[in-house]
Amino acid sequence: MKLDLRLPIGLMFGIYGAIFVLFGLTSDKAIYERSLGINVNLWWGLVLLAFGVGMLVLAVRARERGSREG
Repeated sequence: MKLDLRLPIGLMFGIYGAIFVLFGLTSDKAIYERSLGINVNLWWGLVLLAFGVGMLVLAVRARERGSREG
């Protein structure tokens, strides 16, 4: 059995990214006054979500390539 770390890493970053995005969309705008009005939770959530999805895509591609070869 080959251990591919991209799958759990992608899941972890995807889940945290989704949580940050949801919090950024539903939180009060007043808490972002200290960050010059930038919704930090929303933007970093999108970054984490994109990274997690990218890792999941790479893991699925590697799994499909491995099943075709073996």
